[in-house]
Amino acid sequence: MSEIEKINETGKIKIADNVAASIANLAAQEVEGVVKVIGSSTSSISEMFGRKNLAKGVKVNMDEEGTNIELSLVIQHGVNIVKLAEEVQNNVKEAVESMTGIKVKGVDVTISDIVFEEKKEEEDKE
Repeated sequence: MSEIEKINETGKIKIADNVAASIANLAAQEVEGVVKVIGSSTSSISEMFGRKNLAKGVKVNMDEEGTNIELSLVIQHGVNIVKLAEEVQNNVKEAVESMTGIKVKGVDVTISDIVFEEKKEEEDKE
């Protein structure tokens, strides 16, 4: 786990990359048409044991110059994919920057799956 450190007149502030990842996950899910942010099999295993991981499906690379964020999404059938991805990029960038003060250099979005209405209902039950 990496972190970024900010120093001010009062002391140090450290923000872990999983904090930015959790913010990015929630911001992406706010966009209409996003079903969920998906992650690796290890995050799915931890959820089976009752541990919800909001950073799942989000990769964050932080350095002094800024942050790059990568997300993998499942989306609804029938949405404009490019428009949805751009809205996710903007929403994630704005949320991470406003909540952490960290400059976001880029937000890369991968559409990993598309869900049709009957499959979406099954996803919602999980």
